[in-house]
Amino acid sequence: MTKPIDVTIVGGGMITLDLLLPSVYHMQRTGLVSTINICALDSGPLKALKEDPGIVQAFPGQDFVAHPPTNEDPKTKFPTLYKEVLARMAPRQAVVVAMPDQFHYEVVMEALKNNQHVLCVKPLVLKYKQAVEVEELAYQKGLFVGIEYHKRFDRRALVARRHYELGHFGEFVMGEAKMIEPYYYRSSNFQNWFTCDKTDPFVYVGCHYVDLVQFITRLRPSEISVSGVKGRFPNGNEGYMWANGRVIYENGAILSVIDGLGYPDDGAGSNDQCLVMYCEGKNGKNGLIAHDDQFRGVEHSYLTSGIGCAGSIFNYINPDFFRFVPWEGAGYKPAGYGVDSVAAILGMAHRIENDVAGLSEAESLAKRRKILQEADEKAIIATPKNSGTNELVVEAARLSILNEGRMARIVYGQDPHVELK
Repeated sequence: MTKPIDVTIVGGGMITLDLLLPSVYHMQRTGLVSTINICALDSGPLKALKEDPGIVQAFPGQDFVAHPPTNEDPKTKFPTLYKEVLARMAPRQAVVVAMPDQFHYEVVMEALKNNQHVLCVKPLVLKYKQAVEVEELAYQKGLFVGIEYHKRFDRRALVARRHYELGHFGEFVMGEAKMIEPYYYRSSNFQNWFTCDKTDPFVYVGCHYVDLVQFITRLRPSEISVSGVKGRFPNGNEGYMWANGRVIYENGAILSVIDGLGYPDDGAGSNDQCLVMYCEGKNGKNGLIAHDDQFRGVEHSYLTSGIGCAGSIFNYINPDFFRFVPWEGAGYKPAGYGVDSVAAILGMAHRIENDVAGLSEAESLAKRRKILQEADEKAIIATPKNSGTNELVVEAARLSILNEGRMARIVYGQDPHVELK
């Protein structure tokens, strides 16, 4: 019988509500996870998580330990409380990092210093050298770090990767991707951190598709240009509401990426996203990969747009990323490639700890490193080693958008870095 692991989630925002907590709750009731802790800046989001009707309905009787407690005044802030919680964890459990992008590095490193495996929402960090630091420290300690690029677990992507590997498409040469998130994001906590000096839509969501193209093709990006359109959040902060990126790959292929926080809240889809890739073949034939990730062939029209419904009253729902569905146990089960992604990353931490149980310290470290190397090479789960180009893309994108869209070049070799072209 395997031993479950404890999980601490740092961050109580949207992604924790929509994906992370339901996924971890299900792993708890299936015996892979034991105690669940969640840390937030204040008690407000933690109280909302505990009282969320959808989660309460799906997971009757389950709960997590809130830090700070939910009876604390939500106006009181606890910016360093997560450090105390991580320090109290038993070693070699798992920490889920679900903070705004600019805080990932310090929280991930704090988790590793406390000997914890890590799941981090994308992107891992905002600087390539920070990704290398994370990779080296994790390998030194035999700890797994997985980045939650969940589109890698979409069956459409896995099928495309297999056929691309087998040469069934030819070589990628031209494509476009789009991910427009809902307008209501502007009224969420985004307005407090999604500012021009910190991030932009290309970095925040466009990175999903840049990662996905490399996941399918193994081609490395070489040049990036990103232009943005600014706007004001309700609280007055200025942010990039829209971004257009152009990614050039080492083989000369070009990917255009359009991103934004502006899909109409009353629109039939919860967002707008797609990927098209044209490939040059041989013998007078070309290949094509086209994924319409917004419309997946399912239409629902509800009596109300209330709790448990998928966005607007009439909705092109995506049944593949995340949905609660009936199952043989109590409540409802979370299903979809988002859940698969979280389960795969935390499952690696669980597997490592159970595989090395009973081994000497030296044998344990050797076994851990062997598993880490296998995961890096398999490259299904994104790790700092097999997805480090994403951090270079992020650096190049930020350098470009802050310089009015000038092309930024990625220089590989002994000292990978980015520079304006």
